[in-house]
Amino acid sequence: MESARKVQLLENLVETLCAERGEQLPAASDADGLWTAFRALVNTRPPWPASGAFLAAQDELLQGVIEEAGIRTIADAVQCPADPRLLLWRGDITTLAVDAIVNAANSQMLGCWVPGHHCIDNAIHTFAGVQLRCECARIIKAQGHEEPTGAAKITDAYNLPAKHVIHTVGPIAGGRPSKEHRALLASCYESCLDLAAENGLHSIAFCCISTGVFGFPQREAAEIALQTVRNWLAVHDADMNVVFNVFGSTDELIYRDLLGL
Repeated sequence: MESARKVQLLENLVETLCAERGEQLPAASDADGLWTAFRALVNTRPPWPASGAFLAAQDELLQGVIEEAGIRTIADAVQCPADPRLLLWRGDITTLAVDAIVNAANSQMLGCWVPGHHCIDNAIHTFAGVQLRCECARIIKAQGHEEPTGAAKITDAYNLPAKHVIHTVGPIAGGRPSKEHRALLASCYESCLDLAAENGLHSIAFCCISTGVFGFPQREAAEIALQTVRNWLAVHDADMNVVFNVFGSTDELIYRDLLGL
């Protein structure tokens, strides 16, 4: 995307976002400053309807930013020697073109409200667009309660290169997982796989559920994830490729070890 066009889109979007809340425009005028302001505003925007003009500008911006970052596919992942259906890929999950990416959601399922936070929930909602928070709000309103830990819901992915987002709420282990925490983490993986199969999907990319602020030890979480996925594949007649997406070097080393890479 041309720099001038990016700035123009950001200026229009930030102006609209500030106007709908009666806020003053930020002092930023360059692309980086406007992007920071835009992200903060959408991160804290309630699930209000948006105009067609706003969505058209937002979608053009986000798709351009993602394209600039470089879209990746399963072909960029490394296959497990013992089972080619299991793959490892290190990178930004918002750039991965698969049938579904998994979001480590909160129980409100409305995304992260901390401006510019670097959690996966924030990134997925930011780059999908404001439509995602609106769809999640409709789901929660329709079911009449917060999303239970270990369950999963599927939505459109909007501006992401993936086709769908599957949202699951992992257990809060606080560094000391109990038997219940382990069972709930396994349920997250099972619920996501079940939902993917029910919707006729053939590829799914898992983030490292519960290992961030939820405090599940990384290696134990990876062991549960891998064993649960293997068990699921063993008993389901499903054409399913499963990508374990990692972002940091520690998780990459853990999964390389467990996958025999």
